[in-house]
Amino acid sequence: MAARTTASGRTGKPAAKAGTTKAAAAKIPQLAWHQVRPAPVVLVSGTETFLADRAIRSLRDFLKLEDPSLEVSDIQADSYAPGELLTLASPSLFGEPRLIRVSSVEKCSDTFLTEAIDYLQNPADDTYVVLRHGGGVRGKKLLDTIRSGVGGAVEVVCAELKKDSDKHDFATAEFRSAGKRVTPSALRSLVAAFSDDLAELSAACQQLIADTGAEVTETTVDRYYGGRVETNAFKVADSAIAGRLGEALVTLRHALASGADPVPIVAAFASKIRTMAKLFGARGGSAQLASTFSLAPWQVERAQRDLRGWTDDGLARCIVMLAETDAAVKGAGRDPVFALERLVTVIARRGE
Repeated sequence: MAARTTASGRTGKPAAKAGTTKAAAAKIPQLAWHQVRPAPVVLVSGTETFLADRAIRSLRDFLKLEDPSLEVSDIQADSYAPGELLTLASPSLFGEPRLIRVSSVEKCSDTFLTEAIDYLQNPADDTYVVLRHGGGVRGKKLLDTIRSGVGGAVEVVCAELKKDSDKHDFATAEFRSAGKRVTPSALRSLVAAFSDDLAELSAACQQLIADTGAEVTETTVDRYYGGRVETNAFKVADSAIAGRLGEALVTLRHALASGADPVPIVAAFASKIRTMAKLFGARGGSAQLASTFSLAPWQVERAQRDLRGWTDDGLARCIVMLAETDAAVKGAGRDPVFALERLVTVIARRGE
């Protein structure tokens, strides 16, 4: 099989976003989740469980398609029995290929760590060992050995998709791989509705792919998931912070009409305004500021964009209004809807 062919049937360059600096410096191929391909050892690293599970499933399906007699075994690295890996990798009577999936490598026992490193020196023929490491320092010696090139491994990097642009690209790929056309506005609505859960976003894409005609439009998304789109608290907050008052008020009223609770909507505003306040006037790169303020780099970049056009006085007034609105929707006021609309108006006008 060609070196660049993947288990998902796609081809392409190794993942540009390989994760950490260590991963980028590795001597083995660094692949995105959809580029997974067979190798004696496949290290699936990163915190995005949904993508990791899909990558491992794609590899299994690919190997099963190549040889239906594939034997699939599972090992828990944190409750590992001595000799288990070697036993499962030993040649079978009929010579079937073997896929050994090892989970919880980030919590592995000392025995597993020792035996896995030994296994890398001489991987079994016709055997594919998948090591799932969810992050952390446990098992570092094993990861370093794998990344040094011992064992003929590849690494599939499944980093969490934090930016809306990354989730947009993910959804685009879902439709493209199915040969289904989707409009930009439909994609934006889907990502807005399911931005908190990648698995749900994928499921929504698959349902639209299966149930709709040649093209998915915003009307289609609204018919299937209108309630979910309308009640997304962060969509209201994003519109208001960007200064789109009309859009923010319409979205808010739709959300409230479909049963949204005012308290989470205020919480969404508070989360964003709080981050903006932390970063107002701060200087430095996103990585440096993220470390200083205990934020993720994507949160810093988003807040920096949101802060364009704001003044410190305007931001201060919005913080005061947030406190008043929070109290109002929790029982201190007689009209929580009025309090919310007033908050949206003040924020959309940047506190002016």
